Amino acid sequence: MKLSERLCRWIRKKIKETGTAGILVGLSGGLDSAVAAVLAQKSVGNNVLTLLLPCHSLPQDERDALLVADRFQLPWERVDLAPVYDAFLEQLPPAGQMCQANLKPRLRMATLYYYANRLNYLVMGTGNKSERTMGYFTKYGDGGVDLNPLGDLTKTQVRRLARELGIPDRIIDRPPSAGLWEGQTDEREMNIKYQDLDRIIEGLERGKEPRASKEKVGFVKEVMARSRHKRLPPPIFRLKPE
Repeated sequence: MKLSERLCRWIRKKIKETGTAGILVGLSGGLDSAVAAVLAQKSVGNNVLTLLLPCHSLPQDERDALLVADRFQLPWERVDLAPVYDAFLEQLPPAGQMCQANLKPRLRMATLYYYANRLNYLVMGTGNKSERTMGYFTKYGDGGVDLNPLGDLTKTQVRRLARELGIPDRIIDRPPSAGLWEGQTDEREMNIKYQDLDRIIEGLERGKEPRASKEKVGFVKEVMARSRHKRLPPPIFRLKPE
């Protein structure tokens, strides 16, 4: 059975378990969201909605998102979050670039859940294993989802899956970016190439020496430990009877 078929079966199972009516996906113009959206469509047919949520985003992001929506006939709506983002910042104290950038995915998360509540849909995540391993996502932003079919797939595996699904080459070959600011790329932010990261992840999981330098392996292990809290539910103090 193809990987896409296994993933669709899993998605349909989650829909049935929760008694929800469909799936909502934020369509960013990137590879992961394109793959997630097409998987959602293959799983639930017309009971899927994709949202374009620009927030001072690059024009290419929206063009690529619409390319995917048009290619696969995905239902979509557009909500411009820039006015909300600007108004929000006016009420907040000054902060650095990353602090402001992280506000964008959190606004998108709130918008996705507004639509999800309205439609009785589940919010599908788009984060892959490579990014999750490095904690390269915004806590309660793009990390705030109901199900994540790509969460155990490395970026390399997501690319292979994208070709299986017929995602346009322009999307597959585009340098991965969270679109936080102009010129920003995932690999520059994580300080490692995906091909090196994925080899290290696979090696560590198999208990074998990764095909990478000791410095890179040590770096990945350090970041994994530092970002562990982002991959876990909030710790809860357990009250024991006295």
